[in-house]
Amino acid sequence: MKRVLQSILVLLAFIPLGFGAANLIAGAERLMPLENVTAAIDSQFRFQSAWYLGLALIILWIVPRLEREAALFRIIILSLFLGGLARAWSWYTLGIPPIGMQIGMYLELMLPLLMPLQSRIVRQNESEILER
Repeated sequence: MKRVLQSILVLLAFIPLGFGAANLIAGAERLMPLENVTAAIDSQFRFQSAWYLGLALIILWIVPRLEREAALFRIIILSLFLGGLARAWSWYTLGIPPIGMQIGMYLELMLPLLMPLQSRIVRQNESEILER
């Protein structure tokens, strides 16, 4: 069970790793015509891309420590879920985003489904420690 969750997390970490790095390098013109990009938008976009890249590194750091980093795991999952809700709000207020962003939103909204699996891993680890 632990290996399954670890594999899922590694695969999911490649999403913010790839997009974070690409967006950090290319800037906001990846998503909009250059003539619409202001210094403020590009600066904020690159800054948030750096956070996205950092998130991927944190997820990869957690992978071998799943049973010991329950609080951090939950904070990450709930933060990404909140991001999915923000995407849903944007969709509702501004219209349908590109398909890649729709997929991202659906993934983010489904991430809390991983929390019971991680909780089970924590409980198994605790019972193994008590048995020793």
